[in-house]
Amino acid sequence: MYKKGSFDKKPRTYRRKARKEYLAVSKKRRKSKKELRVVIGKQLRYVRRNISTIDKMLNEVEHVQKKFPLKHRDQKIYWVMQHLYDQQMHMYRSKVHKCSDRIVNIYQPYVRPMVRGKDRTDMEFGAKINISEVDGFVRCNHIGWDNYDEGGDLQKQVEDFKQLYGCYPELLLGDRKYLTRENRNYLKSMGIRIVGKPLGRPPKQKLTGYQKYKTRKEQNMRNHVEGKFGQGKNGYNLDQIRAKRKDTSESWILAILFIMNLTKLMKVAVECGNFLAFLAMEYLKTIFTPVVVFYYGPVGNRRAIQV
Repeated sequence: MYKKGSFDKKPRTYRRKARKEYLAVSKKRRKSKKELRVVIGKQLRYVRRNISTIDKMLNEVEHVQKKFPLKHRDQKIYWVMQHLYDQQMHMYRSKVHKCSDRIVNIYQPYVRPMVRGKDRTDMEFGAKINISEVDGFVRCNHIGWDNYDEGGDLQKQVEDFKQLYGCYPELLLGDRKYLTRENRNYLKSMGIRIVGKPLGRPPKQKLTGYQKYKTRKEQNMRNHVEGKFGQGKNGYNLDQIRAKRKDTSESWILAILFIMNLTKLMKVAVECGNFLAFLAMEYLKTIFTPVVVFYYGPVGNRRAIQV
């Protein structure tokens, strides 16, 4: 902005001073709350000073050039930084550590922090996807960038299964987050058997050996959908999405799931001895042309859906 306009002197930014004060505290192993609050307040005042200076320079340059001087990319980044400053100042003045739609990345403002409480890391970033698996084929039912409850998507997943296969599934294998009381009543009304831990106290009547074996085998079938996430991360870099745009990232994720389904479809074609389908899959591997493949099961054949 200083180079574009005819200003008398270059405005002060205190960049080196702000950097020095930040490093003096960030390198400490133990930081008190009072010390952190003092440093955060100084950094916010530096940013507020720079934003007000940029606004004045924008008005002067726009008045002379008769057009907005910033490019679309720079203008978007500037808006994000202003919104980020407002969020941080609100948390600083209110003495809280959270706010709605908190921005953690200037170039990707749609990314949200998600508290997961896992052993490796307490916080995760990126898209949150909800998939269902039937006979080795996965279907993405929901992609969201905000932290949401996965249990609310169960009814939609069951209805999507009905629309795709023409019937409701015979049984459903789901995590505890999906087996809420509301979802259990819905599945019971649809005549869908639930494979999961029942609510309430354990039954007094003991299960037979065959019933225990059948229950354990059905519960282990849910490992297939968990394995799909491992397959996507280890074999197709599902955990290393490097796109910067929101829609590009979603397309990247769906493309990985699509390739996983193609790989499974090729294995099914080889096992069934369908030579023409095998040649078609080999042809797809050579030209890498995106082709939409829908896998339909016979109507009336009730499968198990895993979420």
